[in-house]
Amino acid sequence: MYLEMKVHGFALDAIAQMPVIILKDSDEKHTVPVWISASESVSFAAEYVGREMSVRNGRKDVFAALVDRLGMTISSIVIESLRDGIFTSSVRLTSGDGEETRLELHVSEAMLLSLKYRLPVLVDSDLLTQVSTLDMNEEGFARENNARRFVDFLDQLDPSTMGKYPM
Repeated sequence: MYLEMKVHGFALDAIAQMPVIILKDSDEKHTVPVWISASESVSFAAEYVGREMSVRNGRKDVFAALVDRLGMTISSIVIESLRDGIFTSSVRLTSGDGEETRLELHVSEAMLLSLKYRLPVLVDSDLLTQVSTLDMNEEGFARENNARRFVDFLDQLDPSTMGKYPM
């Protein structure tokens, strides 16, 4: 089962000192932080801040042009699991005859597609459970991002006080 979420914000995680994309469901009951690298954050920030510009000038990126040329549409963007501190994600494309093709993507690419096409991100319900009960004694994950503390921080966060990630 999947929960529909949207990109709610983009900030700098003060604890891990990493850029983070914040996903929330429509009721704002569930929050999923998605940490990305500084280099990935540049393209995400550009899309997040300047998405209106691409709509106005009518230009398409390579992915959009290829999908159009193949006669396909994006049917869904999915975050499927969290393994060893890394999210797995995919985009599902549907052809004119209804055949679905699944492409695995890096999570930051999936978030970019969500912004570009204004599509929700489907998050596996098992992943929500996993994110809310992260065991910070697992060495690798604890070193990576102190996620449990940050999830607690996000639960108390007022979106109106969030700053944008500095460029």
